[in-house]
Amino acid sequence: MADAPVVTRFAPSPTGFLHIGGARTALFNWLYARGRGGKFLLRIEDTDRARSTPEATAAIIEGMNWLKLDHDGEIVSQFERAPRHAEVALEMLANGHAYRCYASQDEIQAFRDAAKAEGRSTLYRSPWRDADPSDWPDAPYVVRLKAPRDGETVIEDQVQGQVTFRNDQLDDMVLLRSDGTPTYMLAVVVDDHDMGVTHVIRGDDHLANAARQAQIYAAMGWDLPVWAHIPLIHGPDGKKLSKRHGALGVEEYRAMGYPVEGLRNYLSRLGWSHGDDEVFTTAQALEWFGFDGMNKAPARFDFKKLENVSGHHIAMMDDAALIAEIDGFLAATAQPELDATQRERLSAAMYCLKDRAKTLPDLLEKAEFALSSRPIRPDEKATKALDAVSIGILCELTPQLQSASWTRNDLEAVIADFMDPRELKFGKLAGPLRAALAGRTVTPSVYDMMLVLGREETLARLEDVLSTGRD
Repeated sequence: MADAPVVTRFAPSPTGFLHIGGARTALFNWLYARGRGGKFLLRIEDTDRARSTPEATAAIIEGMNWLKLDHDGEIVSQFERAPRHAEVALEMLANGHAYRCYASQDEIQAFRDAAKAEGRSTLYRSPWRDADPSDWPDAPYVVRLKAPRDGETVIEDQVQGQVTFRNDQLDDMVLLRSDGTPTYMLAVVVDDHDMGVTHVIRGDDHLANAARQAQIYAAMGWDLPVWAHIPLIHGPDGKKLSKRHGALGVEEYRAMGYPVEGLRNYLSRLGWSHGDDEVFTTAQALEWFGFDGMNKAPARFDFKKLENVSGHHIAMMDDAALIAEIDGFLAATAQPELDATQRERLSAAMYCLKDRAKTLPDLLEKAEFALSSRPIRPDEKATKALDAVSIGILCELTPQLQSASWTRNDLEAVIADFMDPRELKFGKLAGPLRAALAGRTVTPSVYDMMLVLGREETLARLEDVLSTGRD
């Protein structure tokens, strides 16, 4: 299949949110297919009816939409394809590659208990494998694969290399349960074959499954896909990523305010690399992504690195695109949307905000001066900065600003001319100005704030403080 048009798939189980590890798998499949002009398909593996929910399916789709991992064609439901899976099992039964097994669970357990006691392999060997049909009882049965007992099953994996499994260590797995429902192992193979999947890119915890699934491909005479089992994601402590490491679901990263491009960039670096490149665009990832850059060792999730990559993407983004990201973030976190004035000021302020922000909430925090409306309510530190002496200084400065032409050079000149004869240092003046204009002591440059707010709003905020001081 290596020379066929590339078709990849992402096949999550809808039993919860879109895990960050699943998102990384989806991204790798998307990058590999899209970078080669191929197709990327989505299949929901919803055969576990007790745990699969429509809400989980919706969450997975929403997460993929947010990550902009578009798929081709209709979403495939594995559960709805159960009749097709059973059809294939019965075909293998008819051609001698599968058999009826009438062994009960008690009999299977007794076999294993005896084998364990005798020090033998507990791998179940069914006595029904070569039974004559005339001996079949009128009783429930499962359909098992008649797997080869001798030799080896070899998986040529694009990441793990050549992996060999001894056939005498693989059992005759169940294909159809006694109620006629197909097993996961069968369903995956049938679906991948029928969907034309050429490349199976998934976590290396599925590597052992590949050996068993390869035997189904062989029994049906179907071409094998190209296997690529990617390393799992571990936490900073080297253990498998879990709740103790922080956020797990894609929606949590969205709520924390990581931009899509930044999160996708970081996820693509978990288990794959292109030289020393850490920050790159989606266009570059599509051009570069391939199996040659894959690592075998587990990747370690690092929030500091994610924040660093996120900050680079915020700085690189077009202002309009960044505001669109902010709109989506506010909606996802149930916060009020920006009004026309806030949108205008935020757009004007981007030049002095985005180079230092790591996340969208970080950017919005720095933009608070532009998003706030009068009267500005100073926080505790800003209130202390607006003591009687400081208000007196602002009272003298305000008339000087009223005559300024409101360019950066002119504002700097006016303030310099104000400070020199009074032997004031800029810090003595900047603190009260920050408090008056933003209501806090940590802000962008006072000149940037005045330019973004404009003459009228700046003077009005100063007058509010002076009026309060007079009272």
